[in-house]
This record gives sequence, structure tokens and C-alpha cells, in this order.
Amino acid sequence: MNPSTHSGFHRVKGVLIKIPVSRATWYAGIKAGKYPKPIRLSEGVSVWRVSDIDALCHQIEQQAAEVSK
Repeated sequence: MNPSTHSGFHRVKGVLIKIPVSRATWYAGIKAGKYPKPIRLSEGVSVWRVSDIDALCHQIEQQAAEVSK
């Protein structure tokens, strides 16, 4: 794996492209501890680490594979 592909940050719009849920569902999932917490850069600007979102995608894929067995 190329480490450069896992560095950087996503704004919420980028996260929701990878995790296809509504904005409200995403923030409810954060509050419930289901999704990673954001990093606040300033008031009104939050980001998520690409590595955290990639790990979440991998976790979701594994759970889906377990269910389909």
C-alpha cells in the first residue's frame, strides 16, 4: 500500500461520497460513536483523516461479508 494514498483529510462532502449516508445520519453516527469524530480546524470547518475513513470503509465491507456468509 502506498502511504500517500492514506494521508490527508476529507471534508464532510468527501466523506459522504465514500460513505453513502445522509449528512444527518453521518452526524448522528458520530454522536453514537459509530463513525470517527472530526478534527475541527476552525469554527464551521471539520475534517476527517483519509486513513480513518478508509478504515471505516474496510470495516463496513468486512461486516457485509460476514452477514452474507
